[in-house]
Amino acid sequence: MDEVEIATLGPEDWELFREIRLRALREAPYAFGSRYDDWVDAPESRWRDRLVNVPLNLVARRGDELLGMASGVLDGEDSAGLISMWVDPAARGSGVGAALVGAVVEWAAAAGRPTYLMVRSDNPRAIAAYLRAGFVDLGIPPDQDPDEPPENRMVHNRLREPAGPP
Repeated sequence: MDEVEIATLGPEDWELFREIRLRALREAPYAFGSRYDDWVDAPESRWRDRLVNVPLNLVARRGDELLGMASGVLDGEDSAGLISMWVDPAARGSGVGAALVGAVVEWAAAAGRPTYLMVRSDNPRAIAAYLRAGFVDLGIPPDQDPDEPPENRMVHNRLREPAGPP
């Protein structure tokens, strides 16, 4: 069996990103702030802009099979966010999610930033996966919009180890 590859996408990969993001939005609408209907008819320029405006966009694949996706954003001067995380149901529990999360955490750590994420409070499977990946659950932030579904804030404090003496 082929190994899982984590690949970074750029604006030229917009069609690949469109394919997996629409799959994710259709399969797990509860897990995203965006909605399938908001993206399904989006023009090429919107897809390319998303890949430019979000600094890290990853897909997991085995050969030509797309297994999952995750993105990373810089937040202010001191942290990075893990967003748009999704793994195809057939690949859940196989390490694909851990590989994607690990790649985002490493990217943030290379910039000297801890990684945070927001996850729906009613998604215990995702919360458990993030705990296994080294995140700490900080609970629901007190300033969260009461009209929105509750989300837990989680943080991963892994930073790259210093290189050591020269």
